[in-house]
Amino acid sequence: MVEAIPAHASKRPSLHLDHLTVIAPSLAEGVAHVRACLDLDVPFGQRHAYMGTHNHLLQLGGSVYLEVVALDPEGHVPGRPRWFGLDDQAGVRRAWDEGRRLRGWVARTDDIDAVLAGREYIFGRKVALPFDDPTFDFAIPDNGSLPGDGACPSLIDRRGKARFMAAMADLGARLRAITLESPDPAAIQRLYDAFAIDTPPVVGPGPALRYRASIETPAGMRELT
Repeated sequence: MVEAIPAHASKRPSLHLDHLTVIAPSLAEGVAHVRACLDLDVPFGQRHAYMGTHNHLLQLGGSVYLEVVALDPEGHVPGRPRWFGLDDQAGVRRAWDEGRRLRGWVARTDDIDAVLAGREYIFGRKVALPFDDPTFDFAIPDNGSLPGDGACPSLIDRRGKARFMAAMADLGARLRAITLESPDPAAIQRLYDAFAIDTPPVVGPGPALRYRASIETPAGMRELT
């Protein structure tokens, strides 16, 4: 459930669509799902030793990309809950089996403290990562869950550094639109309206939270869910 933003948090900070997240029970399942949707094989990206997760990455045009992320079974167990709700493997599997695989998005900000002021209950607390030599900040709820069960973006602040897109595979996929279905679209729209978001999802009614991304590929328009 998305609660209203309190009145004292009325400033409209700027947020930018950074990347979409497919949250998978395993990387193999995540890559297979994207292949079935887009007819593209997303290459391996990196291991997050500090979070015990790993991913595959694909450019979607401009500075936007797709991340397929999963718990790394051979990774280090962090001293705090993992991001993207990945400690709750039963919940990840349940959403996956329901067909909710594109689970959310990450918004980039250049002032994460301003965005979080009065809004920690929505987005979580700022965490400097990697822990031993931080290069960016990420907002994570104390229990590691997705903000608003995924209706709200996760937040990243790269401390003034641009994402190095050249190291990421570009297979000709281009994001054209994102939609979010919700049982309470008005509440989500009010939250989005509280920010200056460059490319917010288009919100509409639906029985459960469900994202859909329209992506143009070399084989034509495809939908990622």
